[in-house]
Amino acid sequence: MATAIVVGGGIGGMAAALALHGRGWSVEVLEQAPEITEVGAGISLWSNALRALDAIGVGDRVRGQAIDGTSAGIRDTRGRWLSRADLAALRERFGTPVILHRAVLLDILRSALPAGALRTGISVREARTDGTVVHSAGTSTADLVVGADGLRSVVRRAVCGAVEPRYAGYTAWRAVVDLADPPANFGETWGRGARFGIAPLKDGRLYCFAVYNAAEHAPGSLDEVRARFAGWPAPIPALLAAADPDTVLHNDIYELPALPTFTAGRIALLGDAAHAMTPNLGQGGCQALEDAVVLARYAADPGGLARYDRERRPRTRMITRRSAQVGVLGQLSAAPLVALRNTVLRLTPASAQLRSMAPVLDWTC
Repeated sequence: MATAIVVGGGIGGMAAALALHGRGWSVEVLEQAPEITEVGAGISLWSNALRALDAIGVGDRVRGQAIDGTSAGIRDTRGRWLSRADLAALRERFGTPVILHRAVLLDILRSALPAGALRTGISVREARTDGTVVHSAGTSTADLVVGADGLRSVVRRAVCGAVEPRYAGYTAWRAVVDLADPPANFGETWGRGARFGIAPLKDGRLYCFAVYNAAEHAPGSLDEVRARFAGWPAPIPALLAAADPDTVLHNDIYELPALPTFTAGRIALLGDAAHAMTPNLGQGGCQALEDAVVLARYAADPGGLARYDRERRPRTRMITRRSAQVGVLGQLSAAPLVALRNTVLRLTPASAQLRSMAPVLDWTC
């Protein structure tokens, strides 16, 4: 039986392990965290990601987290619609997207793995192209090593050497909150150099995020974020007031430069370890799920890793570029440019928005 070591127990790592297991591989997932916890944020799963989840057998469970009857789009800081999504057309063309807590998705993936496949509290120190992994519990070897260990990947060093992520110029605060009087409309609000997003979760809570231009590593506090968005339309101030400082997440936003390869020897990179992108299209996790399915499809074939690399690098590079472009528009701060952006958004028909989404969402297994 072919063996695989997956470094990283996040969404991409769990999905890769499950996809490989489904094709007869013996899998072991090494995760440095001592336990997989509830702390986290929401994630958007579009039609391409749902097809990948179908391929590994958990698509229906994830679709069970979908919520019908919501509205979405982009508003300005006076609460006026700049762009309103045609959700009926979106569902007809691409299917219903699902927004859920990352912990829920991880639990679905983890519960489908064989018992004992996940090893927590294991810190990987080095990966080698011959399939050797040096970690805090010793040394392991496998026919395949999957680097799913994120933006600061240790495994990536064996494939591409030292690669420094690029700071996108803005920082993000994310929270999952309860609100006594939840809003009827969801989506994003765009201002000058700042954005705020709201999405409902199946359990009645709300996922929200605040993004604003800032220097890299700039200190900040939740109180400062509350003050920054205090004058924004309801329910934004109420959501920030309800956020728990102990569970809110604060991260500067980074992306990886385009790598020359995702593979070397017996190693394959996926997810953020291969193509960390800004979150502006909601495709980071979706692309990791695609990676997992494609890698499992080819991994056992002669030259299979090279084929995985040829298939995944161009697509993820295209999506990374598009996501960065949306971020540039969303984070404009000069008043004349913001006014022009808002005018263009108001004049762009919903049909054009749907067409622009097709190259990203039309992926099939």
